[in-house]
Amino acid sequence: MEWDRLRRLATLAKDRRIANLFRDTERARKFSVRAGDLLLDFSKTSIDDTTFGVLVDMAAASGLEAQREAMFSGARINQTENRAVLHTALRNLNGGPVMLDGRDVMPGVRATLEHMRRFAGDVRAGRFTGQGGRITDVVNIGIGGSDLGPAMAVRALAPCHDGPRCHFVSNVDGADIHDTLSGLVPETTLIIVASKTFTTVETMTNAEAARAWMAAGVGEPGAQFAAISAAGERAAAFGIAPGRVFGFGDWVGGRYSVWGPVGLSLMIAVGAEDFGAFLGGAEAMDRHFRTAPLAENMPVVLALVGIWHNQGCGYATRAVLPYDQRLARLPAYLQQLEMESNGKGVAMDGGPLPVPSGPVVWGEPGTNGQHAFYQLIHQGTRIIPCEFLVAAEGHEAALDHHHRLLVANCLAQSEALMLGRDPSAGGMAGGEAAGRQARHRAFPGNRPSTTLVYPKLTPYALGQIIALYEHRVFVEGALLGINSFDQWGVELGKALARDMEPLVSADHPAGHKDGSTRLLLEFVQACRGR
Repeated sequence: MEWDRLRRLATLAKDRRIANLFRDTERARKFSVRAGDLLLDFSKTSIDDTTFGVLVDMAAASGLEAQREAMFSGARINQTENRAVLHTALRNLNGGPVMLDGRDVMPGVRATLEHMRRFAGDVRAGRFTGQGGRITDVVNIGIGGSDLGPAMAVRALAPCHDGPRCHFVSNVDGADIHDTLSGLVPETTLIIVASKTFTTVETMTNAEAARAWMAAGVGEPGAQFAAISAAGERAAAFGIAPGRVFGFGDWVGGRYSVWGPVGLSLMIAVGAEDFGAFLGGAEAMDRHFRTAPLAENMPVVLALVGIWHNQGCGYATRAVLPYDQRLARLPAYLQQLEMESNGKGVAMDGGPLPVPSGPVVWGEPGTNGQHAFYQLIHQGTRIIPCEFLVAAEGHEAALDHHHRLLVANCLAQSEALMLGRDPSAGGMAGGEAAGRQARHRAFPGNRPSTTLVYPKLTPYALGQIIALYEHRVFVEGALLGINSFDQWGVELGKALARDMEPLVSADHPAGHKDGSTRLLLEFVQACRGR
């Protein structure tokens, strides 16, 4: 019933001009929300007072507030895997106990963080060395959350780097590990293998290749490896000493794990102080999410805008457009966060989802995107809600004119999406041909966007931003009635791949496979000379 009401409101809003809503001179103030020093403006959407009230009521009726407290308090809200969801405990720097099955997890969290600080400090200070001297390069080998989070954050915080260079390998394609290692020196390289079970096929295949590369250059290859894993025995069998194994509980999902040991490469790059600021920003967003009223709660509001656009208006994709080059990997990070979390078709009660699940999330940094896919966003036939992110100030003071131009482009794009351009403004005078060209130069406008503004991309601000999007995904999942914390859809293809590898090698017949798969295998084998 609530979904039907939302769709009816969307039908009524279909021909509503967003620009006309600004006849209310207070609209920008009413349809924006602050959290700390972040500002989220959602006034350039078709949401009006009535719609916003309905959305907030839906959030309240979903039991969101009770689910939120259940998550923070250690309840096993990941019901399909019978696990708690406590990534927030990893950044609970100033909070009290966090109980799981009657046990406070915070002493273990603090001990692990201190273990990370000591090791990262030793690497950065040269107390931990390679067999050829001081560590100059760190290679993080992981996949999914064990790669996307730290790879995104290391790039985002480049101005803070004063440690070894960091590199990331995730793809089982041999080109990834080959090209990464080819420019490095084994004797001064540290390899971090990030796999909770130490059995992830892609990660361990790359780890074996890295160990062979290391063994060709040093006498004790295992001495220059560290592990992010809960499987200490497997890490030891690989040759990694217990003091260089950093574990975490099953109550931290991979795509939510950058705050703990998975962030070790980030801590080595920027240092424990900036890593602490990163955690502090996330903790501040946690407090805001936990205490702010729903209508003034930034993660809730961002989620409600997403629900309005996707499940209400039927817009199937969402473009994330950071006007910040160092956030180039944020759209890919958010792809996993959103699409792995909310790409579900079954509700918690086991029934089919009555509305579309999460949207397709994609994007690239501005201004490059303006010369690529913005054409489709502005003049294409499908409406694509856009989420702009921009810092008020850049790090490069000597290039401040660049940043002013960057901010101007960001604000101009959201304005252009809303206003459009009438055919009569095409700049051509008279004549049938001129009229045709004017139509090509017209923009329909009335295309929705949100804009998130932050003072500068610091570790604290990055922590706030990532936690904002984490909680946004949680809120959307709560309204949809799904489990945002499992990922069964990842399993099938990986299981089939294990069975397929002997067929690629022609070690086993493929007669039981479908015709398409047999054709493809035969062609691959012919190309490989088998």
